[in-house]
Formats: sequence, C-alpha cells, structure tokens
Amino acid sequence: MKKCVIRWFGFIALVIAVQCGQAASFPQQELEFESESVTLSGTLVLPAAEAPHSVVVFVHGSGPQTRNLWIAEKFASQGVAAFVYDKRGVGKSGGEYESQQSVSEKNIRLLANDAVAAIEQLKRHSLVKHLPVGLVGISQAGWIAPVAAVNTDLVDYLVIWSGPVCKVSEEDIYSKYTADKDTEKVPSYLEALSARSSPYIWPDFLGEDTDPSVSLAKLRIPGLWIFGGQDGSVPVDLSIARLEKLIQEGRPYEYALFSAVGHNNIDTTFDTAMAWIKRLVFN
Repeated sequence: MKKCVIRWFGFIALVIAVQCGQAASFPQQELEFESESVTLSGTLVLPAAEAPHSVVVFVHGSGPQTRNLWIAEKFASQGVAAFVYDKRGVGKSGGEYESQQSVSEKNIRLLANDAVAAIEQLKRHSLVKHLPVGLVGISQAGWIAPVAAVNTDLVDYLVIWSGPVCKVSEEDIYSKYTADKDTEKVPSYLEALSARSSPYIWPDFLGEDTDPSVSLAKLRIPGLWIFGGQDGSVPVDLSIARLEKLIQEGRPYEYALFSAVGHNNIDTTFDTAMAWIKRLVFN
C-alpha cells in the first residue's frame, strides 16, 4: 500500500490507497457521435449490478490513443458509467490524427470540442442522460478538459490524473530537461528553467500557448487533480502552486500527491479518485 498527501479544501490528510476489485464483465454499448464534421466511435460501459450514479467521459493523453476499456471497466465496477472513445483519426474514429502539432492551440481546442460532443451524445442517451457528468482524463487532458468544460454547461466535475496546470511551454521546458523520465527524485520546475542556456521562444505557428489556469479560473465546478511525486513529464510543483492559487481564490479544486508513483498512475491511485467522486455525487 502507498501513502499520499491529499489537499481537500484547506486541510491535509493522509490516506491509504488500495487496489479496487474489478468485476469480470460489464454491459457495453458501441456509440458513434459527430464532432467537427467527422464521426467518432466509442464504447459506453455500464455497471453490471446496479444503476449508475454518474457517468464520465475519458479524455486521452497524448499519442494515437484508442478507447481505454480497462479504465471504463474500473469506473463501472464502482457504480459509474464510463464512455471511452477512439481519438480522432485512430481506431474506428474518422478524421485525421494530428501527430506533428498535437499541442497547438488548434489541436487542443479540436480535442476539447470532441470531448464536448461526446458529452452531448450521452445527454441524448436514455440510460445516462439524467446523471451527473464527469470529465476525466490523464496527462494532456490537463489542457483539454478545462477548455471543454468552459465550452459547455453539461460538465459537473473534473478528475485529472497527471495533468499539467501550467502552460504548454512550461511543460515543454520541464519535460525536455527530464526527458520525460520518472525518477525517485524529480527536479523542480525552477531547476529545469534555470538549466536552459537560451530563452525559450514559443513558436507563433502553434497559436496561443494554452494555459489551463485561464479556463479553470472561469469554472465553478469541483475538480480533483492526482499527481505522482516521481512524475518526470509534468512539473508537479508548479502545477500544485497554480492549483493552490486557484483554491485561494475560491475555486472548488482539490489535489492528491502520491509520493511514490510516476506519471502513469491511474491504476494505483484509482481508489482515491473514486472516493472523491462518491463523496461528491453518490447519495
């Protein structure tokens, strides 16, 4: 078992993370939806033995990702329906996968629009349309999900694993310094910034340097961020500092920091996310 420090509205508590059980199979429905003139394809996974208490839409990290059924099944095992879909241009989804400029303003906004279209599809679905909707995801979802949430009033909460709460350029500075390697003792953002021999110049052709803090400052919905203390891809110290500022400004955001895990930590920390969701939406 692993200990973590979790920040819940102004107080710190130690919690113990344990592996959750997982049922063998869950009802699944294949769904297609339209977004920005293309058809995207995904799967809605439902709890096996109870009516769902909420439904979540999973937003991918970077790379040509197909639908993450194992994550959807973990949610379903805890009474939450989950919709996972193939990223545009990948798997059964139409459109073009952007491989060269995946962090451009244009692509981040496009992927955010895809997430909104997925939510709108669920709000037309008879089994889940009445449920609270969570927008959940990992890594690059830290930039995408806040933009999506600002663009619709259908999102009730956010859960982001290893998502940067900093500009794309700041994450780039950090990940170039660390080579995206998780280590037992990761450097601070200031160390990565100070190690540069020349100023960082954001290329104009990428559009706006996306800053999730701008979107998060506009939202009033609850959000939970889960970080790994050994994450070499995202400047966790900078992201927590930005979250703390938003919390001090009255935003209903919380975070958990697990000291002994790295970037890809959903499986290890899932119970913490579910405890937060249950506290929020389960009656």
